[in-house]
Amino acid sequence: MEESPVKLSRNEDLKSATPTLAGTIAASLADPNSDCFSQDDYEFLKFHGVYQQDDRDLRKTAKKYIMMVRTCVPGGILTPAQWIAFDNLSGQYGNNTLRITTRQTIQFHGILKANVRALIKGLNESLVSTIAACGDIKRNVMAPPTPAYTLTRANVIEDCRRVQEALSPRTRAYHAIWIDGVQLNPDDPENKNFVDPLYGKNYLPRKFKVAFAIPPVNDIDVLSNCLGFIAIVDDGELLGYNVAVGGGLGRSHGNNQTYPRLADVLGFVNRDQLEDVARAVLTIHRDFGDRSDRKHARLKYIIAERGMDWTRAEIEKRAGLKLEPPKPYIFTTSGDLYGWRQAVDGKWFLTIFVETGRVKDVEGRRLKTALRQVAERFSQIEFRLSPNQNLILANIAEEDRDAIDEVLTEHGVNTARRQAGAIRAAAMACPALPTCGLALAESERMLPGLVTRIEKLCEEVGLAGEEIIIRSTGCPNGCARPYTAEIAFVGKAPGRYQVWLGGNLAGTRLARPWKEMVKETEIESELRPVLTRYERERFNRETFGDWAARVLLCETASGFSI
Repeated sequence: MEESPVKLSRNEDLKSATPTLAGTIAASLADPNSDCFSQDDYEFLKFHGVYQQDDRDLRKTAKKYIMMVRTCVPGGILTPAQWIAFDNLSGQYGNNTLRITTRQTIQFHGILKANVRALIKGLNESLVSTIAACGDIKRNVMAPPTPAYTLTRANVIEDCRRVQEALSPRTRAYHAIWIDGVQLNPDDPENKNFVDPLYGKNYLPRKFKVAFAIPPVNDIDVLSNCLGFIAIVDDGELLGYNVAVGGGLGRSHGNNQTYPRLADVLGFVNRDQLEDVARAVLTIHRDFGDRSDRKHARLKYIIAERGMDWTRAEIEKRAGLKLEPPKPYIFTTSGDLYGWRQAVDGKWFLTIFVETGRVKDVEGRRLKTALRQVAERFSQIEFRLSPNQNLILANIAEEDRDAIDEVLTEHGVNTARRQAGAIRAAAMACPALPTCGLALAESERMLPGLVTRIEKLCEEVGLAGEEIIIRSTGCPNGCARPYTAEIAFVGKAPGRYQVWLGGNLAGTRLARPWKEMVKETEIESELRPVLTRYERERFNRETFGDWAARVLLCETASGFSI
């Protein structure tokens, strides 16, 4: 009996019908009588870096549509002129904040539909694009932001940009919509028959994430990406990269067929083979990914189900090369170096703590204004976005240190190495409510207060000053990388969280579920016996994540118990 054809998801039909990804976005932008886009255009907008959202705090009275716009900033590097442009645009069209994401980009929040095109056009004028920041496509390619360890970082940034360009889509809809303001005619044969040379007519089944890392620092969380390139450096020379494939953190509550996964390291390649390998891995996702079930559509499921041997052989066939055996490396940390530090080239850099990545002015700490003034006065420095949601001012001359320090401290911005408590400095959160439509619980607005409470609890049990990596998300999709944290709170319902324990400082071990549902108000009472045991039982300076994995891990599907 002949098998019935697999029913494709709705998104697949949309992409196939409109391969330019233009939808009717430009026509909708020109309509002054509507404050939102159609459901079809909602999906196409993602490929252009835009999410249609609404202010969920106002839903009881009326639905107020607002947009989030995400940039693509390969390697997370901005010039002062670009930072000034971002600052201007956030005030003119957004909610006057800039949000640093865990993928080294900037998000603009609170944008009305009527202002989206002006914002994106302004970004393009500053030589920054939003194309492929979202959608079923390659996302922003990441690279290490910290210049403290090796001069080869410049080569890694160059390689990052090469891969970004090699994996970028070629549709002309982006320029037509956001620069020219023109609606493409879907019946024009050039548009109707458009096929992207890399992605094909249907693009990818889901998103595709790429990152570079330089051991021993894993500030990128490289193994959580679909494709990771781990730099191998010998005596200051960048030899090439170990290739890691099949990472991804997104999952769904109550669906055991979805799960977080760390990438497998398959082999080693030279620098001149990077683009071929990147295209090979991406097209494996394109050709074998699940297009019927979007929850099962990530590359990690292909790798998990088909295995490393199959994956390695498929990469070699598509790239026309032979992967060498992986070369030795070790990751020791995933954190940022706060405060003033000297780079390997003799210049200085300053890492500034940005709580939950939100750059804004508040009473006593006018961070947004301070950074604007630094950008206006010091045109030779770099603004580097950290995957830990912090900001690094780099390429600073010795003679400019005091002046930059003065500007920041005048506005209440601490520039010392200890800018926050150890737990707070390592914490991350996704935006969640009130803007994200997927959020089941609070995250960004909840985490600072929760950290204060956990800091107090640690003092009570003898762990004052101890670093514990805490991350929170409003849903299980993993945007703030909760599943590599030592303690993670994953939103499950309003005021309720699933709790995960046992990730490590290096980002090389996944956490495991510990409590299926904990009320936010009861988190201290749940953690108190665990932290008390940790203080009493740990070996030497054993980290919380290592202790939890060693002591609390049970050989059961439920993960941990106490």
